[in-house]
Amino acid sequence: MMIRLLFFVAFVLLIEVYAFQAFRTLSKIKWVQYSYIILSVLILGYIIYSFTQFDRKIGQTPSTLLTFGLVLLIYIPKIILTLVMFGEDFYRIISGTISHFLGNTDRSSFLPERRKFVSQIAIGVAAVPFLSLLYGMTKGKYNFKVIKQTLFFSDLPDSFDGTTITHISDIHSGSFDDPAKIQYAVDLINEQNSDMVLFTGDIVNTHASEMHPWVDTFKKIHNPKFGKYSVLGNHDYGEYIDWPTQKEKVDNFEAIKDLHRQIDFKLLMNENVKLKSGTDEIAVVGVENWGKSFKKAGDLVKASTGLNQNDFKILMSHDPSHWEYEVKNNEQNFHLTLSGHTHGLQFGIEIPGFIKWSPVQYVYKQWAGLYENLGRYVYVNRGFGFHAYPGRVGIWPEITVIELKKAEKVA
Repeated sequence: MMIRLLFFVAFVLLIEVYAFQAFRTLSKIKWVQYSYIILSVLILGYIIYSFTQFDRKIGQTPSTLLTFGLVLLIYIPKIILTLVMFGEDFYRIISGTISHFLGNTDRSSFLPERRKFVSQIAIGVAAVPFLSLLYGMTKGKYNFKVIKQTLFFSDLPDSFDGTTITHISDIHSGSFDDPAKIQYAVDLINEQNSDMVLFTGDIVNTHASEMHPWVDTFKKIHNPKFGKYSVLGNHDYGEYIDWPTQKEKVDNFEAIKDLHRQIDFKLLMNENVKLKSGTDEIAVVGVENWGKSFKKAGDLVKASTGLNQNDFKILMSHDPSHWEYEVKNNEQNFHLTLSGHTHGLQFGIEIPGFIKWSPVQYVYKQWAGLYENLGRYVYVNRGFGFHAYPGRVGIWPEITVIELKKAEKVA
């Protein structure tokens, strides 16, 4: 821990030196420069103090959320400043070397002076992530978007033609800090007036108690025609902190499962439920968490008990890597899989029809939106809440509405 902290401090000091060079080029006023230095030292001191106070027995708290957000907010722009200023230093060294060997003695020093316009460019570029991250922490994390998608299936039972699903994922209730915004999001869910509501896991960050202030709010989600169903996500198992005793961990897990009952969702633990309309039926299948690099508790065989290959099936599985490695070619033929987990990293660029990018795409093949393989689909919800970084930039919190249609896929 101490070695990592020392490495962090050394890295930050290097960044601070270069960032100050850019700032000093723009302002020669001494009290402004000293104020900048004092503020930078105070922020670094707060961050270091917060890191030393992190308790593995407690896990994420509002303080750690703020600290991580502050690290990104302050140091990503300064890293950009450093890269630009370092690039100028490289130019200055090359220029000084050439001048030295050519015998240019007009300069008082080996290196030419820093150019003010380079510092201005560096600060202008760094301002973009600073303002974006600041917006993400103040507004973006509650910038809920309703995304609608229509899917076509030739074998959808007739009575379910036009059925709508509202899909939410990754509530992470322990991160919330604005009751009015959460109530607004629940109202958005209800406004969709879907035939069923499906929630694909991570109701908390770690502790069941995180959801207690929000139970009454989420209980207001209307109970639709076909009901409300849910599954567990990787955070729901309480495996990211050090528990004092195994009993406390088990009790917390049982309490987390009971949260679903408290908000009137039917929690599916490697099981399925058949929904009937007239003489037709479809199956909603729910598995426990299964992730390539995470807990593998999901059991497709057990969850599919009583079903056959021809049954129309909607699978809820928190981690989309499950679809990639076990579901998409499974002989049971899961027509539609609903997942979450990635949050789209809460950071990226999305302009429909032009660009869709996030660093998380280098880890997950399916990370946000709809994907298909031989007529089988997975939809990855970008997440309702947020975790670690207390904000969202470019990848907004999502409420998905999916309409099922009986027809051949149309181009």
